[in-house]
Amino acid sequence: MRYQGKITSWKDDQGFGFITPNMGGEPVFVHIKAFANRQRRPAGSEIVTYEIASDTRGRLQARNVAYVSERRAAPRSSSGPSRLPLVLAALFLVFVAFIGLTARVPLGLLGLYAGASLVTFIAYAIDKSAAQSGRWRTQESTLHLLALIGGWPGALIAQNRLRHKSRKGPFLLAFWVTVLLNCGGLIWLLSTAGGQVLRSTLGIV
Repeated sequence: MRYQGKITSWKDDQGFGFITPNMGGEPVFVHIKAFANRQRRPAGSEIVTYEIASDTRGRLQARNVAYVSERRAAPRSSSGPSRLPLVLAALFLVFVAFIGLTARVPLGLLGLYAGASLVTFIAYAIDKSAAQSGRWRTQESTLHLLALIGGWPGALIAQNRLRHKSRKGPFLLAFWVTVLLNCGGLIWLLSTAGGQVLRSTLGIV
């Protein structure tokens, strides 16, 4: 028998939460592995249908959980992810290469951005794999830190190509704050004072 309820509590970093039945009663425990669609992470407040089973200790938990919205909505488009994030990331790296070649900043800064972006992309891929298998997740603060130090182009690509962390509003808000802070730091490095500090730090005359 299938029941319907609302996800009223969800701990995304630990991969579990609780469903409150529409008919009333005690909230039912639900783990990420119980969802039929593991490509989509619950954000809380979604309406779902589910079956009820007991674990080895006799505790009730949800099984075969499905989002009601996915059952109602037909596929809107067969097109792949937008290329805009790829274009934006590529244009930014080209810009960094340009200011490096014109000696506005050390060319090694391009390597920093490229390396940080690669590490960040891999971190997103590992986190998505952990989310799908129910393993321990990478902390969001770690992903934001990687973006802040220059890995945000890789994060942008990962969000789009891997379809990971691309719908969670609070996370995306914090992500774009890190992008603005990083770009603000780059703009400061382009100033006379910023350039002098950077070259002094790197030992470049």
